[in-house]
Amino acid sequence: MATYNHLSTKTEIIAGFTTFFTMAYIIFIQPDMLALTGMDKKALIAVTCLVSGIITIFVGIIGKVPIAMAPGLGLNSFFTYTLVLGQKIPWQTALGIVFLSGFFFFILTIVGLRKKLLEALPKSMIYAITVGIGIFISFIGLKNLGLVVSNEATIVSLGKFNPTVLIGIGGLILAVSLEAFRIKGALLISIVTSTIIALIFGYTPLPEKIISTNIDLLPIAFKLDIISALKWSLIGPIFSLMFIAMFDGIGTLVGCYNKMGKMDDKSGTSGINRILALDAFGSMFGALMGTSTTTAYIESATGIEAGGRTGKTAIVTGLLFLSGLLFIPVIGIVPPYATAPALIIVGLFMTREIVNIDFTNLEEGFPAFITILMIAFSFSISTGLALGFISYTLLKLIKLRFSELNITLLIITVLCILFLIV
Repeated sequence: MATYNHLSTKTEIIAGFTTFFTMAYIIFIQPDMLALTGMDKKALIAVTCLVSGIITIFVGIIGKVPIAMAPGLGLNSFFTYTLVLGQKIPWQTALGIVFLSGFFFFILTIVGLRKKLLEALPKSMIYAITVGIGIFISFIGLKNLGLVVSNEATIVSLGKFNPTVLIGIGGLILAVSLEAFRIKGALLISIVTSTIIALIFGYTPLPEKIISTNIDLLPIAFKLDIISALKWSLIGPIFSLMFIAMFDGIGTLVGCYNKMGKMDDKSGTSGINRILALDAFGSMFGALMGTSTTTAYIESATGIEAGGRTGKTAIVTGLLFLSGLLFIPVIGIVPPYATAPALIIVGLFMTREIVNIDFTNLEEGFPAFITILMIAFSFSISTGLALGFISYTLLKLIKLRFSELNITLLIITVLCILFLIV
């Protein structure tokens, strides 16, 4: 028995390292993206490591599963581009929106309404939201890379192939190649390699220190403004963020539980509910600390593949995130064009869901198509969701398919209309 425990613990530790290396790219991407709102980048690095570490450890201790959590891609783009840059909402108020969306998500989960809400929504729309956000994230990646630039005549055009763009393209080729060979930590390797090349040629500065214990969270911690977020005009963003977090979290957890072979167990559903409650709590905690919505990461599946089956894996991953607090000076020098390939690749992974949408059925395909287009091209996830749900309900009414509508969908549609006109 002692030998088995030793081998089991060793396997869980390896699995924890595997999960961390496949999702550590968020430590570099999250601060870059949220810093566009005016938030302090060094504080964002610290908060990303802290929140990811603590919530993942909680999942390991309370949930007893090998699943890691961190601020989500798509969710952070919603925070930055839709709320702050798009709607000109102060980042403090945007953090209040994150907190409230997490709070409502938590309530829906513990009272058992989450399942009913998801069953009331059309599957095609759920897939379309994921695809739209994937294209949106990839476009942001192309923009950060410098491969796509604004153009007054054509809206966007191809950027110039200057040295930093070439470094980014090299990182993208490396990331795709490593992913094609199923190399663990492909995105992290790409980010680190691109940054080293940029350092060698002087396109990014050397860090002042390698290790630092000077951790300052004060510029963003506890700065959220919940009162300002409690406005009728912000109900749409609050519930949009809640829906996105819910779809993202459930999809990831179902995938991970299937890989562990637990979905057929009676503990499967209750286990997912418990982790979703932690997910929602993580979003509230993250907002208090000063970051966007947290979610479970599908990269946890790599740790499960490596043999992770218990909370020990998550605890190891969480501790590795916390260790990142010591390397803030190094993380801070990583340029946006080095992290851009990771955005493009993650966007690709999300876009795979398009195969689940039946575009031959216009009642399902057209609303999904509008959702995808408007999320990507209006640079607003909320707008895409609103127009998608409105068009879905409108088509069902035109076709007199009243039985395919439900009170939840009708309420969401009314809220979407109010969101667009108020």
